[in-house]
Amino acid sequence: MSSLSPTEPSKNRATLKQVAQLAEVSIATASKALNDRAHVRASTRQRVLDAAAQLRFSPNEQARSLSLGQTGTVGLITGDLEGRFSLPILMGAEDAFGTGRVSVFLCDARGDAIREQYHLDALLRRNVDGIIVVGALTNPRTPIAHDLRVPIVYAYAPSTDPNDVSVVPNDIAAGADAVRYLLDQGRTHIAHISGEASYTAAQERALGVTAALAERGLNLIDDTTHFGNWSEHWGRTVATRLIERHPDLDGIVCGNDQISRGALDALQRTGWDVPSRVALLGFDNWEVLTTGSRPQLSSVDLNFERVGREAASLLFAMMSGSVEPGIRRVDARIVTRESA
Repeated sequence: MSSLSPTEPSKNRATLKQVAQLAEVSIATASKALNDRAHVRASTRQRVLDAAAQLRFSPNEQARSLSLGQTGTVGLITGDLEGRFSLPILMGAEDAFGTGRVSVFLCDARGDAIREQYHLDALLRRNVDGIIVVGALTNPRTPIAHDLRVPIVYAYAPSTDPNDVSVVPNDIAAGADAVRYLLDQGRTHIAHISGEASYTAAQERALGVTAALAERGLNLIDDTTHFGNWSEHWGRTVATRLIERHPDLDGIVCGNDQISRGALDALQRTGWDVPSRVALLGFDNWEVLTTGSRPQLSSVDLNFERVGREAASLLFAMMSGSVEPGIRRVDARIVTRESA
């Protein structure tokens, strides 16, 4: 398992990856700077140009590689086009490819393996240069295929094949960050209400939550994560139970924003003030829920667009060279509002 890092440089000539590494920017940013595109800071552009000059890299090498057998098209296959997770990932990927430079074929498999293979075959017939496969869940998935003639990057749901390249949210670290945020506010009696235990994301966040508490010599209230489902009803039910049994409860980490809103409802019905008595922190940063609640809900944003951008940058790198296989994990960020 590997962390986000530049790929190995080519031994024959300078590559865009080497320029990006030396300039300490993403491959997509290096490409934009070298092609004089907008939305690149002047200082960043100059750093990229200096790196290119130092490495004697010609921006035209990238264009020549496209003319030597590449079509300038990529495929994006998703299992959940309507999902609020997959769409930001797809937006991030398309942004990294750059408007007008790479054409993207978007395919919705609707969670159907047969439909997924149909789209794969169709993309290969179109001679795409690479494919990103976006899962509907974070659970590891079997590879879409083996030994294809084009590179593939898996996003959100990692491939079970260690030789594949995958980009996923760092759910363990996100769970730990959520608890540390509450602990730093003086909360010490913390509960964790999560979704279905069969979800890798739920299990990994629970690991992070308990590990962060253990760092301070603390345990969860009830010494367990309350697994259930991803609904407001579940959040309301468990929070009501916690209120009855634990008058010292002062913080709740919720598995998603629906659970958080259900917990908020239970606390307000009981007359427990949020956040002065109990701080609430959800996951996903789904603004329809977080900003529509009163008080507005703080939430852990899993940086889905960055997942997409990293997947696209890795695919771009694989088109012109090799990339170390394994899973890259993208860190989350906490969006503070009124509930914590």
